Amino acid sequence: MTSPRFGLLVMAYGSPGSVGEIDSYYTHIRRGRPPEPEQLADLVSRYEAIGGISPLTSRTRAQAEAVRNALEAIAPGEFLVVQGHKHAAPFIEEAAAALGDAGLERVVGLVLAPHFSKGSVGQYHDRAHAVLFEAGVEYCPIDRWHDLEPWVQFQAAALRQALSAAGPNPRVVFTAHSLPERVLVGDPYPEELASSAHRIASVVGLKSWELGWQSAGRTPDPWRGPDILELIDETASTSSATGLVVVPQGFTTDHLEVLYDLDIEAADRAHSHGLGFHRTATLNADAATFEALAERVQQRAQSTST
Repeated sequence: MTSPRFGLLVMAYGSPGSVGEIDSYYTHIRRGRPPEPEQLADLVSRYEAIGGISPLTSRTRAQAEAVRNALEAIAPGEFLVVQGHKHAAPFIEEAAAALGDAGLERVVGLVLAPHFSKGSVGQYHDRAHAVLFEAGVEYCPIDRWHDLEPWVQFQAAALRQALSAAGPNPRVVFTAHSLPERVLVGDPYPEELASSAHRIASVVGLKSWELGWQSAGRTPDPWRGPDILELIDETASTSSATGLVVVPQGFTTDHLEVLYDLDIEAADRAHSHGLGFHRTATLNADAATFEALAERVQQRAQSTST
């Protein structure tokens, strides 16, 4: 049996594995600064509201496995697939180091986020590249993949289903994780989100839609808006819409930002105004999308870094 030629580093945000790990997880997100007791209590309460812990770890593990299986089908034995996280073990650096020691021709980097931003996806790639550069292994990042046709078709089908359930005259909002305004200066993230939303809406035949933002960090910096909660309040006070359909296109799994920020917090805000609230299904491990993503990984591995 031949050894793998290429590596694939699948990267995700990471999530605490138990309630007892939430404190250290939050401290890592805060770059070593422990959270204040009230901050920690708030985060714990959010996890409790969705069942005690986030399914993000299991969901991203399933996504990595979907890519691995698809790669094995199209390129048997050619890829060693390893997963690393930004804020939870195994960390990106650990996973990259394992690939760096494996005698591979090059390593492809894949972040489980469809749109590129220097302040998010770019940071994942920077961390992986630094380790692999030291190991003398070429690193080939995949910066974005929202242009994959199966991803677009999945989002369109999910939107059609939500629109059918919502009834007449809903306000349609495509959301993604907000970032600080200082990070977005000259960054392609907002434009990529607008582009993919336009493409999804075009497939559905939807003429009226807008971009919204969610899950902004609790820092003094201004973050990109309008926030989905603001849009819900605005809908109640100034719009003739009977409810909202939210398309969380910036997220690929069911996790805290979807299950709490949308399904609980945003839905409760809408219902308090007498508005309907529906959100589209997230990608999770959609087979067609991850087969197309595996093809892109293989193509990237066959090329040199740019």
